[in-house]
Amino acid sequence: MSTTPRLTALPSPAAALPDGAPHQSPVHALHRSLGATMTDFAGWDMPLRYASERDEHNAVRTRAGLFDLSHMGEITVTGPGAVALLNHALVGNIGTVSVGRARYTMICAEDGGILDDLIVYRLQEEEYMVVANAGNAQLVLDTITERAAGFDAEVRDDRDAYALLAVQGPESAAILASVTDADLDGLKYYAGLPGTVAGVPALIARTGYTGEDGFELFVAPAQAEELWKALTGAGASRGLIPCGLSCRDTLRLEAGMPLYGHELTTSLTPFDAGLGRIVKFEKEGDFVGRKALEAAAERAETAPPRKLVGLVAEGRRVPRAGFPVVADGRIVGEVTSGAPSPTLGKPIAMAYVDAAHAAPGTAGVAVDIRGTHEPYEVVALPFYKRQK
Repeated sequence: MSTTPRLTALPSPAAALPDGAPHQSPVHALHRSLGATMTDFAGWDMPLRYASERDEHNAVRTRAGLFDLSHMGEITVTGPGAVALLNHALVGNIGTVSVGRARYTMICAEDGGILDDLIVYRLQEEEYMVVANAGNAQLVLDTITERAAGFDAEVRDDRDAYALLAVQGPESAAILASVTDADLDGLKYYAGLPGTVAGVPALIARTGYTGEDGFELFVAPAQAEELWKALTGAGASRGLIPCGLSCRDTLRLEAGMPLYGHELTTSLTPFDAGLGRIVKFEKEGDFVGRKALEAAAERAETAPPRKLVGLVAEGRRVPRAGFPVVADGRIVGEVTSGAPSPTLGKPIAMAYVDAAHAAPGTAGVAVDIRGTHEPYEVVALPFYKRQK
């Protein structure tokens, strides 16, 4: 990977806003001009939808959608000790990430509870970018900074240095190829490379949160609007439309992707969430939470806790987070996320249920929706998997 373009940090988009006012994306005015319904999301004023949530969802599944993800938090870690710090602070083995590649991982508390799930990009030999969820970005920054004591590494808050746009869907590669000379064919899933998109310097990453092929573009905030307009023009003939956070949620739910605060919380370890595979005990050196996670791994093998499963409705009523899952007249689990599935044409949910009721096809499982036990089929995740 050649040298990553240095994107100049600019004043925060919210720097001039009064205390308590939500942060605004660099393309906030564009969202308003497009008639977006805006919502407060983790302290940011973000587009929930532009018109029809179903149309936006289906566009990503069949053509392409354009998202503003500038609320995500970027943290840069540099220096000779950067990899040792990240291996200590996070549960994954960051030392095996090659330059130009990325890895999904988590940061956990000493007791093994999940503080956030992250993507770590290795930009250069001694430079990494950690991307955190918006609501946890400050916590992740503070925690990595605290854990950096004794390591020859610098932790830098780069949230104001980047805007983040994403093109997702089966037409995304063709759309992006029309406005960049970057080698997209050679860009693997969970990899990134520097380039220019419609003349705008960018880090081009083949990552996403929709279950489709797609790209996330990290650019300087001052050039985000220019890039949004260029992508809109380039994608018009291929059915690209702007998409809000609402359809992003139904897309990730269909793809069985966890959402922090729902499937992932501080009361759960990665093993509780069925994601123990991302914890790498074999990596060199100690890491925060190791002892608790070793105990959690043993529990998961000998006495499995509740398991994360998919639920598909037999009727039309939609379950929501927190609704009880019941069987044989007793509570056997809890819904973590639920919504109508545009792709399946039925309500779906993810839920943690007792191991005895977690096998696909288990009979007699229902969701208590305001006092009525609505029958649901237990299925394996994900609900939807794209054709390669």
